[in-house]
Amino acid sequence: GTYNSKMSGFGYGGGNTSSSVEKAQLMDQVKGQIALANAQELVQRMTDKCFKKCVVYPNTGGLDTRQQNCISNCVERFMESWNIVSKTYNDRMQRDRVGMQ
Repeated sequence: GTYNSKMSGFGYGGGNTSSSVEKAQLMDQVKGQIALANAQELVQRMTDKCFKKCVVYPNTGGLDTRQQNCISNCVERFMESWNIVSKTYNDRMQRDRVGMQ
């Protein structure tokens, strides 16, 4: 009745295949937004950490060579660590999924 037609856009009632496609598209959009938010958080944390570690005394002339090198090394170590953690987490999730089947 009226309830189902009004609520079908929210995943209630309907049952047609176009709503399944719409749900899949919405899930993809949400996953993309979550990935973007995670990437932004990663960059923010890396920036905070490396700035605090490397730019002890900010100067008005920009970053000196030592600060630039420190930041470059810090970012490399941070990303390397992140990649190891991410790979380990993904491997663990894969094992858990296989174990649940």
